[in-house]
Amino acid sequence: MAYFAVRYTYSDDNAELDRVRPSHREFLASLTAGPLVASGPFVGAAHPSAMLLLKAGSADEVASALDADPFWEAGLIAERLVEEWNPIIGVFADN
Repeated sequence: MAYFAVRYTYSDDNAELDRVRPSHREFLASLTAGPLVASGPFVGAAHPSAMLLLKAGSADEVASALDADPFWEAGLIAERLVEEWNPIIGVFADN
């Protein structure tokens, strides 16, 4: 299993983001029993965006898990970038 950092860049449709956000957060909360380690928005970013940290077997597995995100299904994620992350130092590093 590896760590994957996912960056969501959201659409500019604030009203629709606000409408769907409760379902989005409920969905993410359901993943905490599985692959989701942490998630949250970037503060002060040029565009509304967030980072998610997941532990999974592959980037495809991560993308597949996130395909059911209500934000994704509603077309509210303008860009989703999935990158494998190799923590060397700190609480996520394998010691």
